[in-house]
Amino acid sequence: MKAPRAALVPAAVLALAGLTVLAAAGSAPKPSAPPEQIHFADITRSAGIHFVHNNGAFGKKYLPETLGPGVAFIDYNNDGWQDIFFVNGTRWPGHPGSATTPSLYRNNHDGTFTDVTKQAGLAIPVYGFGVAVGDYLNNGYDDLFVTAYGGNHLFRNNGNGTFTDVTKQAGLEKSGTSGLSTSAAWVDIDRDGRLDLLVANYVQWSPQNDLYCTMDGVHKSYCTPESYKGASLELWHNNGNGTFTDETKQTGLYDPTSKSLGIAILDANQDGWPDIAVSNDTEPNKLYINNRNGTFTEKGIPEGIAYSEDGVARAGMGIAAADYNQSGYPSLVITNFSNQMIALYQNQENGLFVDMAPTSAIGRTSLLTLGFGCFFFDYDLDGWPDIFVADGHLDPSIEMIQRRVKYAEPPHLYHNLDGRNFVDVAPQMGSAFDAPRVERGAAYGDINNDGAPDIVITTNGGPAQLFENEGATNHALRIKLVGAKSNRDGIGSVVWVRSNTTSQKQMLTSGSSYLSSSELLLTFGLGSSTKANVIEIHWPSGAVTRLTNVPADQILTIREGAGIVHAEPFRKRA
Repeated sequence: MKAPRAALVPAAVLALAGLTVLAAAGSAPKPSAPPEQIHFADITRSAGIHFVHNNGAFGKKYLPETLGPGVAFIDYNNDGWQDIFFVNGTRWPGHPGSATTPSLYRNNHDGTFTDVTKQAGLAIPVYGFGVAVGDYLNNGYDDLFVTAYGGNHLFRNNGNGTFTDVTKQAGLEKSGTSGLSTSAAWVDIDRDGRLDLLVANYVQWSPQNDLYCTMDGVHKSYCTPESYKGASLELWHNNGNGTFTDETKQTGLYDPTSKSLGIAILDANQDGWPDIAVSNDTEPNKLYINNRNGTFTEKGIPEGIAYSEDGVARAGMGIAAADYNQSGYPSLVITNFSNQMIALYQNQENGLFVDMAPTSAIGRTSLLTLGFGCFFFDYDLDGWPDIFVADGHLDPSIEMIQRRVKYAEPPHLYHNLDGRNFVDVAPQMGSAFDAPRVERGAAYGDINNDGAPDIVITTNGGPAQLFENEGATNHALRIKLVGAKSNRDGIGSVVWVRSNTTSQKQMLTSGSSYLSSSELLLTFGLGSSTKANVIEIHWPSGAVTRLTNVPADQILTIREGAGIVHAEPFRKRA
C-alpha cells in the first residue's frame, strides 16, 4: 500500500519552507565526541540476574516465537529502589520443554538482586510478551499488566510484596483474545484521575491457523505478518471500582487492519491532552489525536508518521517519544526491519512530522539492522536526550539469504550532540555492551540511585543482560511524582526543568519501547549546572506546581498540591 503523493514532503521543499533538515553525511561539521570515560558495564552475573527467556520453540517455527520478551523496571515494594520484572514464554501445550514463568527480581540496595518470583505469587506459566506498570487503583502500589498468548493478565499489587491475578475480577478476561497482544500502556485518557489501559494487538494467529512459509523453498521459516489478518488496538476505561470497560469502538480507536507492536503516549499538539502513537508492522503507523471529549481522530497520514518518505508502510517494531531538540514538542523514534532503517520523526510544531533519519547518521548506521526496543534517555546527563535501540533478527537462516544481514546484532546508542546531530557511540561503551545479541525488549532505570540511568535488555530465547552506567560526571535531578487529584503515579504529567545550560520538557508515561516499561521517574541531566532555576509541573488535573532554585544531584518526591515532600541526595557514582 502506498501513501498519497501529497503526504510525501521532500527535503528541498522543507528547506524552502524554513524547516530544519539534518545535514547529509559528510556535509556537516564533524561533531564532537561524547565523554570517553562513560561506558556501560555488564553486571548481570554479579547482580545475580539469571533470567533466560523461553520462547517454546520446538521446530515448528510458530510466529509468536519471534516476538521475544519484554521487561520492566518497577519499585513494587515502595522502598525507593528499582526492581526488575521479566516477561517469559513457556512451552507450547502438548510439546516438550519447561513450564517457565515470569521473573521478579528485588533490588537489594547493594548492586545485587534476589529472585522473589515465587514469594510474590508470580510463578504462573503464561506465554507472555509485554508488560506495563501503573497504579490503576490509586492505592500507592504499582501493578503489572502482562500481555500473553491466549489472554492477557492483570496482576494486582497487594502492598505486602505479593501480587494476585485479578484479570477476570477486573473485567479484562477478553483482552487479547482477538489477536496476539504485544505492548501495553497505562494512561489517563480522559484526565479523570484514573489510569486507563491501552493494549496493542498484532495479528490473528493460533497453532490451528499457522501457515507454512519458506525463504529458501525447502525449509519452513517464520511467516511475515502479511500472511495473517490484523487486530485492533484496545482501550479499557477504568471505572474507578477496580474494573474496566472496553471502549475501543466508541472512542474511535477500533481498526482491525492494524498489526501493532508498540505504543507511545505523547502530547503531539501540546494541547494538554494525551495522544497515542502506534507502530505497525507492514501496515501504516497510527497517530490518534485526543479530541478532548472521549474520542480520537487518526492522523497518521496527514501528520507524516504513517509511511517512509517514499510512501511505504514499513515493519514498525518499537516506538518512543521525547522532545529531543528542546523545541517544546515531542518527536518520535520508530524501529523498523532490516533494509528499512530507523525512523526519527521530528515534530515540526505545525501538525507535521518529518523523518530526519534518511539524512542523518541514524539512518545510515541502522540500514542493515532490525530494531526492536528503543527509548530516549540522557545517558551522559548533558541535557540532550540520547537514543538506545536493541537489535536482533528473526531467523538464524537470514544470513544464508542476505549475507550482509546478521541474526545477532549489536545495539545502537545514538549520542545527541546538539538536538540536530547524532553519532552512534555503542562501540565506545565496552565490548560486552557492543556484542551482537538477538535483542528484543529494553528499558532504562537507575538501579543504584546514583542519578545515571542504567539499561536492561532481553534476548529472544536467551539470557537477559543488565548494564550499569559508569563514568557519568554531569549533574542531574530525578523526579518522582505523586498525584492527588491526578492519578497516583502522576502519569501524563508534563515537567519543565530550566537551568543555566538547558531547557527541558518531559512527559511521564507508561509503556513505549517494545513490550517494555522504563522506570516511572523522570531524569533531567543538567550538564555543568549545579541547580535547576525553575521546575514546573503540569499535572493531568490541570494543577501546576512551580519550584525555583532547586539544587542538583538529588531525587525529589513531589506531591500534587504539596510540593517537595522528600529529597534524597544521589549515591556516589561508579
